[in-house]
Parts: sequence; structure tokens; C-alpha cells
Amino acid sequence: MNMENVTYLTKNGLKKLEDELSYLTTVRRAEVAERLHQAQGDGDLLENAEYEAAKNEQSFVEGRIVTVQTILSRAAVIKKGKNDGVAKVGSTVIVQENNSDKESFVIVGAAEADPSEGLISNESPLGQALLGSKAGDKVVVTAPSGDTTFYITKVK
Repeated sequence: MNMENVTYLTKNGLKKLEDELSYLTTVRRAEVAERLHQAQGDGDLLENAEYEAAKNEQSFVEGRIVTVQTILSRAAVIKKGKNDGVAKVGSTVIVQENNSDKESFVIVGAAEADPSEGLISNESPLGQALLGSKAGDKVVVTAPSGDTTFYITKVK
């Protein structure tokens, strides 16, 4: 597998995507097919808003199925290795910005990143800055609003 195309996922992230794919292919496809079937019975398809909406929903569902299948085909599960104190994909990094409260982030692949849950992408500016850092290091993240300095307090 080409490392550029790898999608890093935690075991939990992998399970969520597998569950989503199962739901989309078994439940959602059937729901949309039924909706299309009912809309076709409503008369002229050229002026049938329900039919058009169902076709759009079908396109969305099928597109999401392809996206999830692609992510899963490139998935590499993040394995918890020996903690050597160096931040890598799968690490939990505790940082502090100036005198603010400490924040904890888990570095994950882009497919399961959710900053509101403390899951940051290894491809994000902060994720990239944290990779390879150790406790005691200082990293600077460049953002549109300006540079922000983070102090690494712990890597686990």
C-alpha cells in the first residue's frame, strides 16, 4: 500500500466506518429505493419534486458509500506501541498555549478527525506540528489568524 494513500484509523474509527457502510448499503439504500418507487407512482417524472429529491438523496447515499469504501480500502489501524515519548499517529499529546488551560489531543487520521472531541488530524497544521515532538518541546502552528505557540507537557 502506498503510504501517501493510507488512511489512519483507530479501532473505534474503523468500526464506526464499517457500521456506517453496513447501514448505508442495507438500510439507507432500501429506504431511498422505496422513496423512488413511491415517487414514480406520483405521475409525470419531469415535474415531480419528490422524485427529484429522492434521486438527489440516492446520489448522496451512493456517493457516501463509495467514499467510505475507499477509506476502508486504504485503512491502516493505528496500533498502540511502546510509548517512547515521541508524538506520532495514535499518540495523546497534552499541550498548553501560553498561560491557558492544558488541552489533550489524540492524533488520528483525517477520516476520523473531530477537534470538538479532541481528535486532530495528522494532516492538520496542529497535527503536523505535533508529530515528532516530545514533552518539553515548543511547537509553532501557523494559522490564518497568526502564529500560535504550544508547549508540549506530555506525550502518551
